[in-house]
Amino acid sequence: MKNRQREITLRFLAEPQDVNFGGKVHGGAVMKWIDLAAYACSAGWCGYYCVTAYAGGIRFVAPIHVGSLVEVSAKVIYTGRSSMHIAVEVVACDPKSLNRRLTTHCIVIMVAVDAHGESIAVPEWIPESDEDKCQFDTAKKLMGMRKTISDEMDIFVLKKD
Repeated sequence: MKNRQREITLRFLAEPQDVNFGGKVHGGAVMKWIDLAAYACSAGWCGYYCVTAYAGGIRFVAPIHVGSLVEVSAKVIYTGRSSMHIAVEVVACDPKSLNRRLTTHCIVIMVAVDAHGESIAVPEWIPESDEDKCQFDTAKKLMGMRKTISDEMDIFVLKKD
């Protein structure tokens, strides 16, 4: 596959069915949009079907109102053997004013799989710009932090007698 798509932006209108009892778009709807963008980005990069392996560091920094134009931007910031680390940013605005504001951001790890659901190698992404190198280095640091958190979270796994 010659053409690789490293970045993508999906756009949605926040609809009444996306709203929680407080009148704002609920986090589940935002997380669905994030997962869709991460999938489209990772599949565009590697050319294979991809599954979500991890979504973390999700920060909801501002509410999204019904009727808002929502942009979910996703970008490959690190590749492993079969995984791709995708940085995702969600911005929203009133479509009449186009005054955009950050609402949510996170990292999603996607894994490319073959027709049997087995992981498959993805093309390597090599950072070039200073910003790319910084994001690449941050992704590597986060891998170590996730391992530590995962080990600590094992205490919450329900054990059956």
